[in-house]
Amino acid sequence: MELFYHPLSRYSQKVLIALYEKQANFYPRVIELSDPFSRQQFKHHYPPGKLPLLKNSLGELLPESTIIIEYIDHEFSTGTQLIPQTFERALDVRLFDRLIDNDLNNKLYLIEKMQARAEQNPIKLKQLEKEILATLSSLNDKLAQNHWICGDSFTLADCALIPCLIDAKSGFKLYEFDAIDRYLYQAETRGAWTQVKEEVDLQKAAVLAGFRPIP
Repeated sequence: MELFYHPLSRYSQKVLIALYEKQANFYPRVIELSDPFSRQQFKHHYPPGKLPLLKNSLGELLPESTIIIEYIDHEFSTGTQLIPQTFERALDVRLFDRLIDNDLNNKLYLIEKMQARAEQNPIKLKQLEKEILATLSSLNDKLAQNHWICGDSFTLADCALIPCLIDAKSGFKLYEFDAIDRYLYQAETRGAWTQVKEEVDLQKAAVLAGFRPIP
């Protein structure tokens, strides 16, 4: 398998966590979409030009982080089972995966985009922050009842949540949410995330040193 991704992309990090949890072997292909030549090459291979993208052993292309994780969880029996076998629990995991992507990850991205472009729209920014805080409060309530986000077991939903919370620490007072604060500690010490973090830190260092463009 080949994974086309960027280490600083949260959706890429989500897939990387899953791959490490599954102990799955893959060939990493880091794509710099901010570089015109790299982007053009990738779009020639995959016209939509979106990351992450998985190319399986049959040469089939699988886009979208959730679809990729569903695929590898089905294909690999090793490591952590990311989608529960029971219908009710699987439905809960898929629900929170979508809520985290739509209500947390995507809104964090909108804030980051506004800040990067120095957009002066305080009303829109305040509204996004308010919506994210409401989502964090809901997640905190869920975590107050569970060890991981959807129960005692690590799942797809945790793959989605961890990168978001790691990045949200810089803009939100996550320590004010007791359950999230506890969750973050156990997430940051989990082997799959520490592997991802090593690559993230190396990429950030390369960006700061001027060796790579910012994605």
